[in-house]
Amino acid sequence: MRIVRYAVDGVRHYGGFEDGDAGIMRCEGDPFTGLSPTGQVDEVADVVVLPPLERPRIFGFAYNYAAHIDETDRDVPEVPVCFMKPSTAVVGPGDAIVYPADGELIHFEGELVAVIGKEARHVKASEAHEYILGYTCGNDVSDRIVQRRESAFGTLLIGKGQDTFAPLGPVIATGLDPSDLSLTTRVNGVVAQSASTADLLLAVPDLVAYLSRYLTLLPGDAIMTGTPSGVGPIRPGDEVEVEIEGIGVLRNPVVAESH
Repeated sequence: MRIVRYAVDGVRHYGGFEDGDAGIMRCEGDPFTGLSPTGQVDEVADVVVLPPLERPRIFGFAYNYAAHIDETDRDVPEVPVCFMKPSTAVVGPGDAIVYPADGELIHFEGELVAVIGKEARHVKASEAHEYILGYTCGNDVSDRIVQRRESAFGTLLIGKGQDTFAPLGPVIATGLDPSDLSLTTRVNGVVAQSASTADLLLAVPDLVAYLSRYLTLLPGDAIMTGTPSGVGPIRPGDEVEVEIEGIGVLRNPVVAESH
């Protein structure tokens, strides 16, 4: 199923895409407690597609593709390198990535994002799939100058967590096998990243097991699994697309910050 969160005349709903994406089957409830079709079908042209999650906790993993580690000229980390992005960083399909007024080097990072479906603690990797609702596309937008300055002192927040720095969407795809999905990122239509999730150093089940060993994962949490090689700069006027097999295309324009 491809679950979509959307609004019609300002009223928010969850629904599922029908074959061919011609219409959205409106549902009652939510994906975490249960969705029930209402019988209403909304035309895609009549809705505003929202971020698939409402202000989630976002967990990120750095250096989780070998080729990306190579391009950053770093060693393979001895332990998983985790960080969090504030829920206020989330935007949805078509929403703008705001380029900070004092930004100097802002990068895109296309990523597979796992969505937790139920509370998880001390989960074995072999059982992780039971706790994952599905998957969506993500863009771990990063201010490299700030990130490097923070990292030098062992912190990482502003470089990753500014408003609009976590585009997610367009849907949550359930029933996917995350072990070998193609991931493509394009900037202004030009392919910048092309990889497979088979190249993840820590696979999705390992990430869920690692996090849940130390903390409780909650329904609606988002886990950004890492970015492959090919990351690069964006500027106002650009358009970034993250496409993942079985999920769809997350498309966002880049605009200059205004005061």
